[in-house]
Amino acid sequence: MTAKKLFFKYVPQNILGMVGLSLYVLADTFFIAQKTGSDGITALNLVLPVYSFIFAIGQMIGVGSAIRFSIAAARESDDKDHYFFNAVFWGTVIGLVFAAVGFFMPDKVISIMGGDSDIIKVGETYTRIFMSFAPFFICNGICGAFVRNDGSPSVAMAATLGSSFFNIVMDYVFMYPLNMGMPGAALATALAPVVGILICLVHLLSKKCTIAFHVHKPSIVRLFRSCQLGVSAFVGEISSGVTTAAFNGIILKLADNIGVAAYGVIANTSIVAVSVFNGIAQGCQPIISRFYGEGDKSSARKVVKMGIVTAILIAVTMMVCVFIFNSQIVGIFNSEHDRQLAVYAERGIRIYFAGFIFAGINIVGAGLLSAMEQARGAFIVSISRGFVSILVFAFLLSALFGLDGVWAAFPTAEFVTLLLLLPNMKHKPNNSEPKLRSA
Repeated sequence: MTAKKLFFKYVPQNILGMVGLSLYVLADTFFIAQKTGSDGITALNLVLPVYSFIFAIGQMIGVGSAIRFSIAAARESDDKDHYFFNAVFWGTVIGLVFAAVGFFMPDKVISIMGGDSDIIKVGETYTRIFMSFAPFFICNGICGAFVRNDGSPSVAMAATLGSSFFNIVMDYVFMYPLNMGMPGAALATALAPVVGILICLVHLLSKKCTIAFHVHKPSIVRLFRSCQLGVSAFVGEISSGVTTAAFNGIILKLADNIGVAAYGVIANTSIVAVSVFNGIAQGCQPIISRFYGEGDKSSARKVVKMGIVTAILIAVTMMVCVFIFNSQIVGIFNSEHDRQLAVYAERGIRIYFAGFIFAGINIVGAGLLSAMEQARGAFIVSISRGFVSILVFAFLLSALFGLDGVWAAFPTAEFVTLLLLLPNMKHKPNNSEPKLRSA
C-alpha cells in the first residue's frame, strides 16, 4: 500500500479517535457547569493537570512501546514479543501508585493544586473516584497504541469513540436522573477507559493479532527505551496539564476563582484542539515506523510532509472558527451568565488559540521525529513546548501584561519551539539498517 493510501487509512480515524477521547473532559466540563456552576468548573480545572499527567503516562508508555514493537516487527526481530507485557506491567504498577494517592489523600491533591476549602469540598469525591481508576486510564492508552500499530486503526478508533460516548451518556445519567452531581461525573469518566479496553480486546483476542502477551521478567531498561520514543506523546498530553497548573496559580493571584473558571473554559476547549494534532501525529507514527524499519526513507518523508500540511490546514480552520464564534463557545459553559467570566474567556480564547498555528506543527513534528527514532530532537521540542518555554513566558508576560500576558504565553512559547523544531526536521533519519521486505 502506498504512503498516501496508508495516510488516509490511519490519520482520519486517529483524529476522530483522539477527539472522541478528549470529549471525556469536555463532557465533564459542560455537565458540571450546568449542574454546579463556576465552583464546579474551578474544581475540575484544578485537578485537570492530574488527569492529564495520568493519561500522558499511558500515552508515553503505550506509544513508545508500540513504536519499538513496530520497528522490531518490520526488522523481523524476536524482541517484538516483549514490549506489550512489559508496558502493561509497568503501566499497572504506576497506575496503582496514583490510585492510592487519590483514594487516601484527594483533599491534599486539590490543596496542592491551589484549591481553597470551598473548592476542596466540591471536588474531593470527584478526585478520589477518578484517581482510583488510574491503572485503567494508563492501560487503555497502552492497548489503544498497540492495536493501532498492529494494523487495526478502526478498532483503536472504535475503542476511543466508544469509551467517550459511554462517558457522555453516563455523565448525563449519573448527574441528572440519578442526581449524583460531581461524583456521578467522576464515575462516568472513571468507567470509560474500562469500555475502551474491552473494545480493544476485539483485536487483541482475534486471529489477526500479532501482539504476543507472553509473561517475561519486567525490564526497566526496555521501559526506559520505549519511553524515550514516547516522550513526545507524553509531552503532547501533559503540556496542557502543566500549562493549566501554572496558569491556575498565576490567574488565582490576578483574577481569583472566576479567572480560573474562565481559564477552565479555554483550557478544556483547547484539549479538543490538541487532540486533533495528537491524532495526526499518532496516525502518521505507525506508517513512518514501518517505512523507517524497512529502510524506505522516501515514503517516510512523504508521510511527514502530508502530516505537517494537514496540521497547518486544520490549525488555520480552528483559528478562524474561534475568532468568529468565541462568544458562542464561551456561552456553552457559562450557565450562570457571569459577565466577568465571559469577558475574561472571550478575550482569552482569541489570544490563546492563535498559538495553534505553531502548536499543530510542533505536536505533529515531535511525534514524527519519535517515529524515526530521533529521540533527542523529539525530546528537545517536546520539553520546550510542554515545560520550559510555556512556563518562562507565562511568568514573564503575566508580570508585564497581566491576564493578557497569561493568554499570550501559549502562542509565544509555541513560536519559539517551532524555531527549535525546524532544524531537527531537516535532519535525515539515522537508519543504517538494510531495507527489509514487508512483514
